[in-house]
Amino acid sequence: MKPRVLVAMSGGVDSSVAAVLLHKQGYEVIGLTMKTWDYSGVAPRQSGKEVGCCTLESMNDARQIALKYGFTHFIVDIREEFGDWVIERFTEEYMAGRTPNPCVLCNTHIKWDALLRRADDLGCTQIATGHYARVREENGRFILSRGLDLNKDQSYALWGLPQEQLARSLFPLGHYEKPAIRNLAADYGLTAVVDKPDSYEICFIPDNDYRRFLRDRVPDLDQQVSDGPIVLSDGTEVGRHAGYPFYTIGQRRGLKLALGYPAYVSAIDPESNTITVGPREELLKQTLVANKINLIKYPALPEERLELGKIRYKDPGAPCIVHQTADDEIHVSFMQPRRAITPGQSVVIYEGDDVLGGGWIQQVLEGSGEASRSVIQEQL
Repeated sequence: MKPRVLVAMSGGVDSSVAAVLLHKQGYEVIGLTMKTWDYSGVAPRQSGKEVGCCTLESMNDARQIALKYGFTHFIVDIREEFGDWVIERFTEEYMAGRTPNPCVLCNTHIKWDALLRRADDLGCTQIATGHYARVREENGRFILSRGLDLNKDQSYALWGLPQEQLARSLFPLGHYEKPAIRNLAADYGLTAVVDKPDSYEICFIPDNDYRRFLRDRVPDLDQQVSDGPIVLSDGTEVGRHAGYPFYTIGQRRGLKLALGYPAYVSAIDPESNTITVGPREELLKQTLVANKINLIKYPALPEERLELGKIRYKDPGAPCIVHQTADDEIHVSFMQPRRAITPGQSVVIYEGDDVLGGGWIQQVLEGSGEASRSVIQEQL
Protein backbone atom coordinates (compact mmCIF):
# COMPACT_ATOMS: atom_id res chain seq x y z
CA MET A 1 0.00 0.00 0.00
CA LYS A 2 1.39 3.38 -1.01
CA PRO A 3 2.06 5.91 1.77
CA ARG A 4 -0.48 8.71 1.53
CA VAL A 5 0.71 12.32 1.73
CA LEU A 6 -1.21 15.60 1.69
CA VAL A 7 0.62 18.25 -0.35
CA ALA A 8 -0.05 21.97 0.01
CA MET A 9 -0.45 23.24 -3.56
CA SER A 10 -0.50 27.01 -3.95
CA GLY A 11 -0.49 26.93 -7.74
CA GLY A 12 3.12 28.05 -7.96
CA VAL A 13 6.02 26.20 -9.52
CA ASP A 14 7.57 25.03 -6.22
CA SER A 15 4.53 23.35 -4.66
CA SER A 16 3.50 21.94 -8.05
CA VAL A 17 6.86 20.25 -8.58
CA ALA A 18 6.83 19.03 -4.94
CA ALA A 19 3.52 17.27 -5.55
CA VAL A 20 4.62 15.63 -8.81
CA LEU A 21 7.99 14.61 -7.33
CA LEU A 22 6.26 12.74 -4.52
CA HIS A 23 3.80 11.20 -6.97
CA LYS A 24 6.72 9.90 -9.04
CA GLN A 25 8.44 8.62 -5.89
CA GLY A 26 5.49 6.32 -5.25
CA TYR A 27 3.40 8.28 -2.78
CA GLU A 28 -0.37 8.48 -3.03
CA VAL A 29 -0.63 12.25 -3.33
CA ILE A 30 -3.61 14.34 -2.33
CA GLY A 31 -3.30 18.00 -3.26
CA LEU A 32 -4.78 20.72 -1.07
CA THR A 33 -5.08 24.40 -1.96
CA MET A 34 -5.93 26.68 0.96
CA LYS A 35 -7.94 29.83 0.36
CA THR A 36 -6.63 32.23 2.99
CA TRP A 37 -7.74 35.56 1.64
CA ASP A 38 -10.41 37.08 -0.61
CA TYR A 39 -8.82 39.18 -3.34
CA SER A 40 -12.10 40.75 -4.46
CA GLY A 41 -11.88 43.52 -1.88
CA VAL A 42 -8.16 44.23 -2.23
CA ALA A 43 -6.44 46.79 -4.41
CA PRO A 44 -4.81 45.02 -7.39
CA ARG A 45 -1.15 45.21 -8.28
CA GLN A 46 -0.09 48.01 -10.57
CA SER A 47 0.24 45.45 -13.34
CA GLY A 48 -3.46 44.71 -12.92
CA LYS A 49 -2.75 40.97 -12.71
CA GLU A 50 -3.55 39.09 -9.54
CA VAL A 51 -0.79 36.91 -8.15
CA GLY A 52 -0.49 34.75 -5.09
CA CYS A 53 -1.84 31.60 -3.53
CA CYS A 54 -5.51 32.57 -3.35
CA THR A 55 -6.30 33.76 -6.85
CA LEU A 56 -8.66 31.85 -9.09
CA GLU A 57 -5.83 31.40 -11.60
CA SER A 58 -3.54 29.78 -9.02
CA MET A 59 -6.28 27.46 -7.79
CA ASN A 60 -7.04 26.38 -11.33
CA ASP A 61 -3.34 25.79 -12.04
CA ALA A 62 -3.09 23.50 -9.01
CA ARG A 63 -6.22 21.62 -9.97
CA GLN A 64 -5.08 21.10 -13.57
CA ILE A 65 -1.75 19.65 -12.42
CA ALA A 66 -3.57 17.22 -10.13
CA LEU A 67 -5.84 16.18 -13.01
CA LYS A 68 -2.85 15.73 -15.32
CA TYR A 69 -1.19 13.29 -12.91
CA GLY A 70 -4.34 11.65 -11.65
CA PHE A 71 -4.33 12.54 -7.98
CA THR A 72 -7.08 14.03 -5.87
CA HIS A 73 -7.22 17.76 -5.27
CA PHE A 74 -9.26 19.80 -2.78
CA ILE A 75 -9.72 23.49 -2.12
CA VAL A 76 -10.44 24.43 1.48
CA ASP A 77 -11.55 27.80 2.80
CA ILE A 78 -9.54 28.83 5.88
CA ARG A 79 -10.15 32.57 5.61
CA GLU A 80 -11.74 32.80 9.04
CA GLU A 81 -8.95 31.08 10.94
CA PHE A 82 -6.28 32.82 8.86
CA GLY A 83 -7.84 36.21 9.55
CA ASP A 84 -8.18 35.60 13.27
CA TRP A 85 -4.56 34.57 13.71
CA VAL A 86 -2.50 36.24 11.04
CA ILE A 87 -4.25 39.38 9.89
CA GLU A 88 -5.35 40.52 13.33
CA ARG A 89 -1.87 40.02 14.72
CA PHE A 90 -0.31 41.72 11.72
CA THR A 91 -2.43 44.78 12.43
CA GLU A 92 -1.87 44.62 16.19
CA GLU A 93 1.90 44.46 15.81
CA TYR A 94 2.07 47.58 13.65
CA MET A 95 -0.24 49.39 16.07
CA ALA A 96 2.14 48.36 18.89
CA GLY A 97 5.09 49.95 17.07
CA ARG A 98 6.60 46.65 15.94
CA THR A 99 7.19 45.20 12.47
CA PRO A 100 5.46 41.82 12.12
CA ASN A 101 6.46 38.69 10.23
CA PRO A 102 3.17 37.22 8.98
CA CYS A 103 4.72 34.26 7.13
CA VAL A 104 6.13 32.82 10.35
CA LEU A 105 2.79 33.34 12.10
CA CYS A 106 0.98 31.62 9.25
CA ASN A 107 3.32 28.64 9.15
CA THR A 108 3.32 28.19 12.92
CA HIS A 109 -0.32 28.72 13.76
CA ILE A 110 -2.33 28.26 10.57
CA LYS A 111 -0.84 26.40 7.63
CA TRP A 112 0.58 23.37 9.45
CA ASP A 113 -2.37 23.03 11.81
CA ALA A 114 -4.79 23.26 8.90
CA LEU A 115 -2.81 20.76 6.83
CA LEU A 116 -2.47 18.23 9.63
CA ARG A 117 -6.16 18.36 10.53
CA ARG A 118 -7.09 17.67 6.91
CA ALA A 119 -4.36 15.02 6.66
CA ASP A 120 -5.88 13.16 9.61
CA ASP A 121 -9.34 13.38 8.04
CA LEU A 122 -7.99 11.97 4.76
CA GLY A 123 -5.84 9.23 6.28
CA CYS A 124 -2.53 10.85 5.31
CA THR A 125 0.43 10.03 7.51
CA GLN A 126 2.50 12.99 6.29
CA ILE A 127 2.16 16.45 4.80
CA ALA A 128 4.45 18.17 2.29
CA THR A 129 5.10 21.71 1.07
CA GLY A 130 7.28 23.37 -1.54
CA HIS A 131 9.57 25.05 0.97
CA TYR A 132 13.32 25.00 0.41
CA ALA A 133 14.33 23.33 3.67
CA ARG A 134 15.25 19.90 4.99
CA VAL A 135 14.21 17.79 7.97
CA ARG A 136 15.73 14.65 9.44
CA GLU A 137 15.43 12.56 12.60
CA GLU A 138 18.46 12.37 14.88
CA ASN A 139 18.73 11.24 18.51
CA GLY A 140 14.98 11.16 18.85
CA ARG A 141 14.43 14.72 17.60
CA PHE A 142 13.34 16.02 14.24
CA ILE A 143 15.83 18.60 13.05
CA LEU A 144 15.11 21.38 10.58
CA SER A 145 18.00 22.54 8.41
CA ARG A 146 18.67 24.88 5.52
CA GLY A 147 17.77 23.94 1.99
CA LEU A 148 20.60 23.10 -0.40
CA ASP A 149 19.91 26.31 -2.36
CA LEU A 150 21.01 28.96 0.13
CA ASN A 151 19.60 31.69 -2.11
CA LYS A 152 16.12 30.18 -1.70
CA ASP A 153 16.47 28.66 1.78
CA GLN A 154 13.23 29.11 3.77
CA SER A 155 14.20 27.54 7.08
CA TYR A 156 14.06 31.03 8.67
CA ALA A 157 10.28 31.09 8.15
CA LEU A 158 9.81 27.60 9.66
CA TRP A 159 11.51 28.01 13.05
CA GLY A 160 8.16 27.97 14.86
CA LEU A 161 7.22 24.40 13.88
CA PRO A 162 7.13 22.11 16.94
CA GLN A 163 8.51 18.59 17.00
CA GLU A 164 5.18 16.88 16.42
CA GLN A 165 4.67 18.86 13.21
CA LEU A 166 8.22 18.44 11.91
CA ALA A 167 7.86 14.68 12.49
CA ARG A 168 5.12 14.55 9.84
CA SER A 169 6.60 17.08 7.38
CA LEU A 170 8.26 16.45 4.04
CA PHE A 171 10.19 19.06 2.06
CA PRO A 172 10.79 17.46 -1.36
CA LEU A 173 12.64 20.51 -2.71
CA GLY A 174 15.17 20.74 0.11
CA HIS A 175 17.90 18.96 -1.86
CA TYR A 176 17.38 20.95 -5.08
CA GLU A 177 18.39 24.35 -6.37
CA LYS A 178 15.75 26.59 -7.91
CA PRO A 179 16.93 26.29 -11.56
CA ALA A 180 16.64 22.52 -11.27
CA ILE A 181 13.04 22.88 -10.08
CA ARG A 182 12.10 24.93 -13.12
CA ASN A 183 13.80 22.31 -15.32
CA LEU A 184 11.77 19.58 -13.62
CA ALA A 185 8.59 21.59 -14.15
CA ALA A 186 9.39 21.70 -17.87
CA ASP A 187 10.21 17.97 -17.92
CA TYR A 188 6.91 17.19 -16.17
CA GLY A 189 4.93 19.27 -18.64
CA LEU A 190 3.79 21.82 -16.06
CA THR A 191 3.50 24.54 -18.66
CA ALA A 192 1.15 26.76 -16.64
CA VAL A 193 3.68 27.22 -13.83
CA VAL A 194 7.13 26.60 -15.28
CA ASP A 195 7.79 30.30 -15.87
CA LYS A 196 5.51 31.67 -13.18
CA PRO A 197 7.49 34.26 -11.16
CA ASP A 198 8.04 33.84 -7.45
CA SER A 199 5.79 35.99 -5.28
CA TYR A 200 7.49 38.19 -2.71
CA GLU A 201 4.44 40.12 -1.55
CA ILE A 202 2.53 39.32 1.63
CA CYS A 203 -0.26 37.07 0.35
CA PHE A 204 -3.07 39.26 1.73
CA ILE A 205 -1.45 42.49 0.48
CA PRO A 206 -0.97 41.83 -3.25
CA ASP A 207 -0.39 45.52 -4.01
CA ASN A 208 2.49 45.43 -1.46
CA ASP A 209 1.13 48.55 0.28
CA TYR A 210 0.83 47.69 3.95
CA ARG A 211 0.01 51.31 4.80
CA ARG A 212 -3.08 51.14 2.60
CA PHE A 213 -3.96 47.83 4.24
CA LEU A 214 -3.70 49.30 7.75
CA ARG A 215 -5.87 52.25 6.76
CA ASP A 216 -8.49 49.81 5.49
CA ARG A 217 -8.35 47.77 8.69
CA VAL A 218 -8.22 50.49 11.36
CA PRO A 219 -11.05 53.06 11.32
CA ASP A 220 -9.87 56.69 11.29
CA LEU A 221 -6.24 55.61 11.52
CA ASP A 222 -4.86 58.79 9.97
CA GLN A 223 -6.78 60.95 12.40
CA GLN A 224 -5.45 58.89 15.32
CA VAL A 225 -1.76 58.90 14.46
CA SER A 226 -0.90 61.62 11.93
CA ASP A 227 1.25 64.66 12.65
CA GLY A 228 3.36 63.18 15.45
CA PRO A 229 6.84 64.44 16.32
CA ILE A 230 10.07 63.24 14.75
CA VAL A 231 12.88 63.65 17.27
CA LEU A 232 16.59 63.02 17.61
CA SER A 233 17.91 60.73 20.32
CA ASP A 234 18.34 63.75 22.64
CA GLY A 235 14.66 64.67 22.23
CA THR A 236 15.13 67.58 19.83
CA GLU A 237 12.15 67.80 17.48
CA VAL A 238 13.20 67.98 13.82
CA GLY A 239 9.96 67.33 11.97
CA ARG A 240 6.49 65.78 11.91
CA HIS A 241 5.45 62.39 10.59
CA ALA A 242 2.39 60.77 9.01
CA GLY A 243 1.78 58.24 11.81
CA TYR A 244 4.03 55.81 13.69
CA PRO A 245 2.53 52.59 12.18
CA PHE A 246 3.70 53.72 8.76
CA TYR A 247 7.41 53.53 9.69
CA THR A 248 9.85 50.72 10.38
CA ILE A 249 13.21 50.56 12.09
CA GLY A 250 15.97 51.39 9.61
CA GLN A 251 13.70 53.30 7.25
CA ARG A 252 15.27 56.24 5.42
CA ARG A 253 12.90 57.12 2.61
CA GLY A 254 9.89 59.31 3.17
CA LEU A 255 11.15 61.12 6.26
CA LYS A 256 11.34 64.48 4.44
CA LEU A 257 14.09 65.80 6.68
CA ALA A 258 17.06 68.05 5.92
CA LEU A 259 19.55 67.35 8.68
CA GLY A 260 22.75 67.56 6.64
CA TYR A 261 23.23 63.78 6.87
CA PRO A 262 21.18 60.68 5.98
CA ALA A 263 18.69 60.00 8.80
CA TYR A 264 17.13 56.65 9.66
CA VAL A 265 14.29 55.61 11.95
CA SER A 266 15.95 54.21 15.07
CA ALA A 267 13.00 53.91 17.49
CA ILE A 268 9.19 53.96 17.45
CA ASP A 269 7.11 54.92 20.50
CA PRO A 270 3.40 54.20 19.94
CA GLU A 271 2.32 55.69 23.27
CA SER A 272 3.56 59.16 22.38
CA ASN A 273 3.27 58.68 18.59
CA THR A 274 6.95 59.61 18.35
CA ILE A 275 9.51 58.55 15.75
CA THR A 276 13.19 58.81 16.71
CA VAL A 277 15.72 59.27 13.92
CA GLY A 278 19.47 59.51 13.76
CA PRO A 279 22.57 58.71 11.72
CA ARG A 280 23.24 55.18 10.57
CA GLU A 281 25.44 54.35 13.55
CA GLU A 282 22.44 54.71 15.88
CA LEU A 283 20.89 51.68 14.17
CA LEU A 284 23.79 49.49 15.23
CA LYS A 285 22.94 47.27 18.22
CA GLN A 286 24.35 44.02 19.54
CA THR A 287 21.98 42.46 22.05
CA LEU A 288 18.35 41.37 21.87
CA VAL A 289 15.82 39.44 23.91
CA ALA A 290 13.38 37.10 22.16
CA ASN A 291 10.32 35.44 23.65
CA LYS A 292 7.75 32.80 22.63
CA ILE A 293 10.70 30.66 21.61
CA ASN A 294 10.69 27.27 19.92
CA LEU A 295 13.75 25.05 20.27
CA ILE A 296 14.28 22.41 17.60
CA LYS A 297 17.64 20.64 17.65
CA TYR A 298 17.98 20.48 21.44
CA PRO A 299 15.24 20.61 24.08
CA ALA A 300 17.01 23.44 25.95
CA LEU A 301 19.95 25.85 25.63
CA PRO A 302 20.94 26.46 29.25
CA GLU A 303 24.59 27.26 28.59
CA GLU A 304 26.04 30.11 26.57
CA ARG A 305 27.09 28.94 23.14
CA LEU A 306 28.57 30.57 20.06
CA GLU A 307 26.33 30.13 17.02
CA LEU A 308 25.01 32.02 13.98
CA GLY A 309 22.00 34.31 14.32
CA LYS A 310 19.72 35.70 11.60
CA ILE A 311 17.50 38.72 12.33
CA ARG A 312 15.60 38.82 9.03
CA TYR A 313 14.83 36.51 6.12
CA LYS A 314 17.57 37.72 3.76
CA ASP A 315 20.11 38.21 6.53
CA PRO A 316 23.20 36.03 5.88
CA GLY A 317 23.60 35.68 9.64
CA ALA A 318 26.37 36.65 12.05
CA PRO A 319 28.19 35.04 15.00
CA CYS A 320 26.48 35.50 18.34
CA ILE A 321 26.39 34.19 21.87
CA VAL A 322 22.99 32.75 22.75
CA HIS A 323 21.47 31.21 25.85
CA GLN A 324 18.04 30.40 27.22
CA THR A 325 16.92 32.19 30.39
CA ALA A 326 14.85 31.01 33.31
CA ASP A 327 11.99 33.09 31.87
CA ASP A 328 11.99 30.89 28.75
CA GLU A 329 13.45 33.63 26.61
CA ILE A 330 16.65 33.66 24.61
CA HIS A 331 19.28 36.37 24.96
CA VAL A 332 21.36 36.91 21.84
CA SER A 333 24.56 39.00 21.84
CA PHE A 334 26.18 39.49 18.45
CA MET A 335 29.94 39.65 18.20
CA GLN A 336 29.69 42.78 16.06
CA PRO A 337 26.90 45.39 15.97
CA ARG A 338 24.02 44.57 13.61
CA ARG A 339 22.00 47.09 11.66
CA ALA A 340 18.30 47.64 12.46
CA ILE A 341 17.47 44.80 14.86
CA THR A 342 13.68 45.14 14.74
CA PRO A 343 11.13 44.19 17.44
CA GLY A 344 8.38 42.03 15.96
CA GLN A 345 10.73 40.19 13.61
CA SER A 346 12.20 36.74 14.28
CA VAL A 347 15.67 35.81 15.39
CA VAL A 348 16.67 32.33 14.24
CA ILE A 349 19.75 30.55 15.58
CA TYR A 350 21.76 28.11 13.47
CA GLU A 351 24.35 25.48 14.33
CA GLY A 352 25.93 24.98 10.93
CA ASP A 353 22.97 24.33 8.63
CA ASP A 354 20.73 23.12 11.46
CA VAL A 355 18.13 25.35 13.09
CA LEU A 356 18.61 25.36 16.86
CA GLY A 357 15.45 27.39 17.30
CA GLY A 358 14.10 30.89 17.23
CA GLY A 359 11.87 33.46 18.86
CA TRP A 360 10.16 36.81 18.41
CA ILE A 361 12.40 39.82 18.98
CA GLN A 362 10.82 41.57 21.94
CA GLN A 363 13.49 43.98 23.08
CA VAL A 364 16.74 45.47 21.79
CA LEU A 365 19.16 46.31 24.57
CA GLU A 366 21.54 49.23 24.75
CA GLY A 367 25.25 48.67 25.32
CA SER A 368 27.66 46.31 23.68
CA GLY A 369 26.32 43.14 25.27
CA GLU A 370 29.81 41.67 25.35
CA ALA A 371 29.71 37.91 25.63
CA SER A 372 31.81 35.63 27.77
CA ARG A 373 35.34 35.54 26.37
CA SER A 374 35.83 32.00 27.67
CA VAL A 375 32.83 30.76 25.69
CA ILE A 376 34.13 32.45 22.57
CA GLN A 377 37.63 31.02 22.93
CA GLU A 378 36.29 27.52 23.57
CA GLN A 379 34.05 27.42 20.51
CA LEU A 380 35.94 29.41 17.89
